[in-house]
This record gives sequence, structure tokens and C-alpha cells, in this order.
Amino acid sequence: MDATAALAQDLPAPFRDRASVLECPVSGEPLLAGPDEFRTASGSRRYSVSDGIANLFAPLGPEMAERDITAMVKAFYEETPFPNYDDLDTRDSLARKARQSLFAAMLDEQLPAGAVILEAGCGTGQLTNFLGMSWQRRIFGGDMCLNSLRLANGFRERFRIDNAAFLQMNLFRPPFRDESLDVVISNGVLHHTGDPRGGFEALVRKVKPGGLVLIGLYNSLARLPTLWRRRLFERFGPAFHFLDRRLTEGNMNEGRWQAWFRDQYAHPHESKHSITEVLGWFDAHRVEFLSCVPPADGSDFAADTSLFTPQRRTSSLQNWSTELKMLLDGGHDGGLFIMIGRKRS
Repeated sequence: MDATAALAQDLPAPFRDRASVLECPVSGEPLLAGPDEFRTASGSRRYSVSDGIANLFAPLGPEMAERDITAMVKAFYEETPFPNYDDLDTRDSLARKARQSLFAAMLDEQLPAGAVILEAGCGTGQLTNFLGMSWQRRIFGGDMCLNSLRLANGFRERFRIDNAAFLQMNLFRPPFRDESLDVVISNGVLHHTGDPRGGFEALVRKVKPGGLVLIGLYNSLARLPTLWRRRLFERFGPAFHFLDRRLTEGNMNEGRWQAWFRDQYAHPHESKHSITEVLGWFDAHRVEFLSCVPPADGSDFAADTSLFTPQRRTSSLQNWSTELKMLLDGGHDGGLFIMIGRKRS
């Protein structure tokens, strides 16, 4: 058995049987598997595989240097990986927790069979590992923080989740061929970058025509309750933590408490966005709007909602009304909304 075959045999399924979607994030050359590394066909660039994680991170060029906050955000998450894996000690416990999120449960049920998926900004990879439990798909979890990825891949290896694989990457330079992926998910990530729209553009290029794009962002109105609480916490300390119901849950241990608190109330950078703004992104990059979570038409988000069936496109006024309702409902989940689209041919 040659070195390439030996490495491929040890890699999780997405690296073994979907390696053709990978490319060098600098030169765009195809990547080949070698002993403990991926390398370009020319041999000019090599990327190590350590602890089961492919290290395919490429820094940004000088043209983005002024807007690049990668190092600052990376340092933040290296110190406190999010979300925390405490109390998740089996595949079943992860699946139970994931299915408590209606969105994650619906993704698992409704994603197309055979899809090759990237979760861009996977953090500790809980969604990637959950979706990777199905034999029907191959999913890559990409993030810039090695501490988060080590937690993700450690759980994957312990519980033999073979259809998930993890790699270190720069969201602005994803190491995937253009138009090679069936689905890209980036939930709660772009608003922590210096150029959210630029990150969206970089990810959309990697999606096949007909493929799906799911983008979760903080909403300008619905994020306000979290920002108000942040001011109170900064001024008065722990005495006001009861205002965030997530921090008062009885099953919230110290590790998970700290991970949620720091991500929501101590993050060094975030931006806020609107439904109408992201619809503009979709239009500019040939992405057909399918649906929004919560629905922009004011209907209920329920278990029988189809994520990938086109909803009626709403006006700017209706979008603002939905965002106002999110605000008045308390800005649940940090005021996050999710936009779902299909890349046009």
C-alpha cells in the first residue's frame, strides 16, 4: 500500500471519498493526500494533518489587512471554545441536545440525500457531528480555531462519526473548488468578521448551481435586548445574570455557562444585519430566496415548515415588521435570523 492510500484509509469519509472538492486555498491547485499531509500536485505547498485535522488555513492578502480582525476573534475563541461539550458524553446525548433545536432537527430531516456539505465556522462542531451521524451525507466542519476543532474531532473520533471531517480554514479563503459543494451552512459566524458580505461572497462561490446556502446573522433590531443586558452586566456584574434565561437553566454547568456568556456578552467584535440587506446579497450573487427563520411573512416556524420550499418574498416593510416582532419577543437566541437560498444556474 502506498503512502497516499495509507493516509486515505485513516481519514474520515469526507476526506477519503470527497477529496476531489478540496483545493489549495492559495493557488487553487487540487490537493493530494500524502503521509500526514495534503499537498498540491506540483508539490509547491504542503498542509499538515495533525490530530485528525487538516490544517488548510491561509491568511488574507494585504488588500484586506485593514479590515482583517481574524487574529483578534481567533484568540477569543481559542480561549473559550463555543459551544462547550461538557455533559455531552455519547452520540445519543449530542443527538438529543441537537434535536432540542427545531432548526437542527429540520436540517437533519430535510437536507438532500447524498449532499456534500460545509459548515463554515463550525466552532466545536456539534452541528457537524450531529449531521455527520447520517450515512446519507458527507460534511466538512471548517473553523480557524484549533482548540475548537480539537474538541470537535476528539468527539468525532471517540464515537466513530465517520461522515464528518474537520479542517482549519480561513472563511475568506475556503479550501474548496468553486461550485463543488451541495450545501454551505454558516450560522452565527459572518457577523464576527470584518467583512460579512465578503465572507458570504467567498462561500457562495463554492456552492454548485442548484445548491443551498444557509446564513445566520444577528439582526439589527432583535439583537438590542442582548446589547442592553450586556451594558447591565458590565455595570452591575453577576447580580443581573438572571435577565438571560439561558444562564438560569438548571442543566447549565460552569463550562457551558462561561461559553454562552462570553460568546454573547464579551465578544470583541460583532455586526448587525437585516432581512432586506441579506436579500440584496442574494440578488447580487444569483441566489434565489427560499425561506427565512423566523418566517419573514409573520407565519409560525413549526416542525412541518419546509426549509427549502420557496416562501413568498416579502417587502421591506414586512421584513421590518418581522424584525420588530423578534425584538418584542425578547430577541431569542441572541437575535439571530437565518436566511436560506438556492444558487441559480
